[in-house]
Amino acid sequence: MTTQTPPTKPLRPLKGVRILSLALNLPGPAAMMRLQAMGATCSKLEPPAPAAMPAGTPGDPMGMYNMPAYTTLHQGIRVLQADLKTAKGQAQLHKMLARTDVLLTSFRPSALDKLGLGWAGLKKRYPTLNMVAIVGAPGQRAEEPGHDLTYMAEAGLVTGMDMPPTLYADMGGSLMASEAVLQVQMQRMASGKGVRIEVALSEAAHYLALPRNWGLSTAKGSVGGSHAGYRIYPCKDGRVAFAALEPHFAQRLMQAAGQSQSDIRSMFGPESHTVIAAFVKDKSRAQLDALSVQQDIPLFTLKG
Repeated sequence: MTTQTPPTKPLRPLKGVRILSLALNLPGPAAMMRLQAMGATCSKLEPPAPAAMPAGTPGDPMGMYNMPAYTTLHQGIRVLQADLKTAKGQAQLHKMLARTDVLLTSFRPSALDKLGLGWAGLKKRYPTLNMVAIVGAPGQRAEEPGHDLTYMAEAGLVTGMDMPPTLYADMGGSLMASEAVLQVQMQRMASGKGVRIEVALSEAAHYLALPRNWGLSTAKGSVGGSHAGYRIYPCKDGRVAFAALEPHFAQRLMQAAGQSQSDIRSMFGPESHTVIAAFVKDKSRAQLDALSVQQDIPLFTLKG
């Protein structure tokens, strides 16, 4: 009888840490979703929704063009609206900053300065406040306009005319931002002073592009399709994605296909590709799913 391991209890390393976000769209809210899951007490100040929008419309553009996504991102987050360009909005902001541990932003540096939120001034007024600033590109490029697609293109992750299947730079940047919150909190614990970290979405895209830059996921790379056990093949009623990369997995796959495989280098030859393609061509997804369980082969079947 197999003993099932109970699920790991989530760690809450940020319990008691108060985070205030001014970040809109996707990277900031996605980071807050992670931070809230780590135990942080999260609040967000959004601008008022445009007057033409129905009452109750979020001020974050995400809430205007994809309410289900907005709702998921803000579960457990206290959301308020304030016009930071007004004295009333500024008063509300600074009342919250006085009891905030980490401020999360996604404005350009010039916009922060106009709102009186430049780091030099914040540091003087709130010596223990940490700041994580999400920007498009680092350093002097932080004023450049851009979004996920442009940063992905810059990193070499946009091929042909097809749109990327997801927002890699935004989501990668959100993970870097949540990591940055942990960093600033640890640094403040050591020094007693607040610190600022800048997270650039373009750098997140370049980080995600490293396997491609190394040649791993290019057409000739081991996980780019040249290894016969790590690629996608058509099957009888759909497709199957094999991830039989390690020698023992590759050997099991080739044995299932009726051919022995003793040299891992043979998986990069056309013969192995032909053998596996012929083997799965007339197999149903159900048959391949069963094969995965019976032979311990990493695969996932997909509809056509």
